[in-house]
Amino acid sequence: QLQLVESGGGSVQPGGSLRLSCTASGVTLDYGIIGWFRQAPGKEREGVSCITGGYSTTYSESVKGRFTISRDDAKTTVYLQMNSLKPEDTAVYYCVASETYHSSDLLSTAEYDYWGQGTQVTVSS
Repeated sequence: QLQLVESGGGSVQPGGSLRLSCTASGVTLDYGIIGWFRQAPGKEREGVSCITGGYSTTYSESVKGRFTISRDDAKTTVYLQMNSLKPEDTAVYYCVASETYHSSDLLSTAEYDYWGQGTQVTVSS
């Protein structure tokens, strides 16, 4: 089974940047899709971004133009470069993955079978 471990979270001021990393390991690395969700205190989890095995990317409207998702060719590590951070970006960020996916809604929690432990991102002045 896939195991996902996030790193790179921290506290930054508005306008700052962070780069999150997710290391995938397990029996297989042949996931079909991998990405990031986040959950702010008192709010439901929301999809942030994802990338497929074919390198197709998807972003939520709230982060489009500010965040960039990428992965290495070996599918071992996935990154989320977060620029121009805003206080509303404060949340626990989770790395998520699934061996298969459906194109109807790639930022739905129902699409993902594997979740990391999460890493805290705090944006405040």
